[in-house]
Amino acid sequence: MHFHAKPSGIRMAVVAMALSASTAIVAQESPPLQADVMAQGEQLPDPATMTEGPEIKGVLTARQGDRIQVQTEDGARTILQINDQTRVRATGGLFGASRTTLDDGALLNGLPLTIKTLQSGDALLASQITFKNTDFKTASMIRTGTSQQFAEQSAATEALRGRMGDIDQYNVKATTNVYFDTAKAQLSEDAKAQLCAAAGSAEQMDNALMLVVGYTDADGEQEYNQALSEKRAASVINYLQQQCKWKPYRMLTPAGMAEADPVADNMTEEGKAQNRRVAVNILVSKAVDGLYADNAAR
Repeated sequence: MHFHAKPSGIRMAVVAMALSASTAIVAQESPPLQADVMAQGEQLPDPATMTEGPEIKGVLTARQGDRIQVQTEDGARTILQINDQTRVRATGGLFGASRTTLDDGALLNGLPLTIKTLQSGDALLASQITFKNTDFKTASMIRTGTSQQFAEQSAATEALRGRMGDIDQYNVKATTNVYFDTAKAQLSEDAKAQLCAAAGSAEQMDNALMLVVGYTDADGEQEYNQALSEKRAASVINYLQQQCKWKPYRMLTPAGMAEADPVADNMTEEGKAQNRRVAVNILVSKAVDGLYADNAAR
């Protein structure tokens, strides 16, 4: 098993997905929109007269009537309007193989969204909203209060929920790297054993989450490597959840990083073998780490 205290290879992925994971843990009661945006509800013009606006990626943090508030990775908040023409779509599978059209009742707080917009002046209309089925299931579980929350840690959970909204950094407690043959995404027996050992280690940590990031060596086209890195991450996640019994709601959104961030020289066969990997990172939010440290000191 390969553990590293502070792996550099997950910095980009953590930054990209920290907001998604932390917001998804916040309770799903719909907070009101900020007072300073209430005045932004003036009537939109005919969508046919609007121009194409920016694509927005972020987490749904509030909804009021026909307006939603989305918070992006940098903390900025954007107010968008929705209407009967807004298409709401869920992508099926881990990395979005199939699509299902839904109504806007599927928009739950804490849901990471990708939004195509139409624009008129400063006003934005969401023309298409897309999210992952896996993220929707997590948001639904939290909203309905099922047993698949952190119920077994009820006191710590309530404190956690109160502090998670503004967390955008995690402490990396451990990293396990599992390796793959060239152009393959199948797990070896050794990799399977390492994954369940990592899950067992993470179970001993209060409120630990997992971030799974797939990589390739530098051979081949970038598009092919991107798909392969995602397949490798999917193989790891499936095994962790199905065989190692790691709960899906304790998994951050996975990432495929292709040949980015190599840990060894891609000019040698030995280096390539080290780069054909999936990194399984065990994370705990810095605020939660501090929370338990404070409790231990008392």
